Amino acid sequence: MKIHIIIGKNYGDEGKGLAVDYFAGTAKRRGAPVLVVRHNGGAQAGHTVDRRNGRFIFHQLSSGSFLGADTLWAKTFLPDLYKIEEERQHFRESFGISLNIFAEGDCRLVLIDDVLVNMAAETVRGKKRHGSCGMGINEAVNRCEDRSYAVYLKDIFGQTAEETALRMKDIRENYLPLRLKKLGVSLCEAGEYGELLQEDSILLTVAEQMHRAAENIRLVDFSSERRADGSLSEEHFVHSHYGEVIFEGAQGLLLDNDRREFYPHTTPSKTGCKNPIDFCKAYLPGEVPEIVYVTRSYVTRHGNGPLPFEMADDLFTKQIEDLTNIPNDWQGSLRFGYHENGEAFLKYIKEDLAGVDIPYTCSLMVTHLNETEGRLLFKENPMEIADFMEEMRREKLFSHIYLSDTRFAEDIK
Repeated sequence: MKIHIIIGKNYGDEGKGLAVDYFAGTAKRRGAPVLVVRHNGGAQAGHTVDRRNGRFIFHQLSSGSFLGADTLWAKTFLPDLYKIEEERQHFRESFGISLNIFAEGDCRLVLIDDVLVNMAAETVRGKKRHGSCGMGINEAVNRCEDRSYAVYLKDIFGQTAEETALRMKDIRENYLPLRLKKLGVSLCEAGEYGELLQEDSILLTVAEQMHRAAENIRLVDFSSERRADGSLSEEHFVHSHYGEVIFEGAQGLLLDNDRREFYPHTTPSKTGCKNPIDFCKAYLPGEVPEIVYVTRSYVTRHGNGPLPFEMADDLFTKQIEDLTNIPNDWQGSLRFGYHENGEAFLKYIKEDLAGVDIPYTCSLMVTHLNETEGRLLFKENPMEIADFMEEMRREKLFSHIYLSDTRFAEDIK
């Protein structure tokens, strides 16, 4: 079995969707069925895959979906059931591909009020926004820290839509006032979001959509070799059905929850290799994953927060057309920066790898080279790709360096 762990090297938007599509394609060419594991973040991810017959931005489905890869939501993923059904239907109607979604029952669910509180808080912060994209991930994490207010995916399978709506109403009545007080947000200053947080009639509508989505999701169980109904547990399910497992990370290393030096402009999840490595140790023992760090030939950031060596608003930034990271009310416009020189380029990769205690190989993928004439943009001087690769060979960190100078995975060298 082949295993690839795809990780963004910087602040996200590096090309992780492209990387997943590439490795799913190599697996398909050798006849290996593919499982893509979404293991951090949730619907706020926006991973673009360009194909000759169209493009799609994946949020909760895997970026291997064009090639028929199945999606697994690991328990560290935070799904939004209200949003997934629209994404699934849109993809099927656009490309005629029906997909399998599997999930661990212990996934923490993002609820409608998590999204509304997130939007309300960012609105009130004004120019001091944290850079959130308003999808409620941090709110869901905070709510679930108190188990009395936590809602898990498996809960949906054990109740009716009416019961789910009542559960959300209970959270709204008992948890919401405490959370708003902690955030310093009043419903009256939250505008339309405050109004929606007081409109209980929407809860049943949302719950019904969540249950419709759940009909297209199959739970899998890690707890034993066989479940009570005789079906395979997840470990055996993976080995018996797939020849390749790809872990599709969201955001980037510099947004990791443990990067306290960058707080509050971080994400409440592990963006590096910890989740995938834990998964491999528990359910794929003995396998040797290839950990692939992805970077553009320059650096980007969408949203507030530090961006060392940020570029001025010059000709280079004006000529880049990013159809995914378009300006929006939550994160503003995509920002551009230079890579740090020398050892700093590899610093966070080495720190991420320091905690890996199983055999692995490490690789790098450089994307968007067509936008920089085949060079990596460093603060001091741009570096031709041949010179960069020679320097990386001297570092002896990467077993492979993958190069992309188009939007299409089949062109990766």
